[in-house]
Amino acid sequence: MAKKSAIAKNKRRARLAENQAAKRAELKAMTRNPEISMEERFAAHLKLAQLPRNGAKVRVRNRCELTGRPRAYYRKFKLSRIALRDLGSSGQIPGLVKSSW
Repeated sequence: MAKKSAIAKNKRRARLAENQAAKRAELKAMTRNPEISMEERFAAHLKLAQLPRNGAKVRVRNRCELTGRPRAYYRKFKLSRIALRDLGSSGQIPGLVKSSW
């Protein structure tokens, strides 16, 4: 089980990234638009730099929904490999069959 503080910090980052996604996308589009003057593009770049870093989508870490484990994460199931194996072996994930030969 991951530290509760790390899980909470990641959830806070995800929430902040979701709230600021539209604003960040708008400012990024302005900085890349060649039709806007250089001064306006630079001003948009400065505004983008003033936004909190934790509001960036890149800062959010994929974590297991059950345990909070940050590594060996399966995006399809939103679980770590360990939790996936436990749930799969007990038959709680539909369509997942643990192979044996």
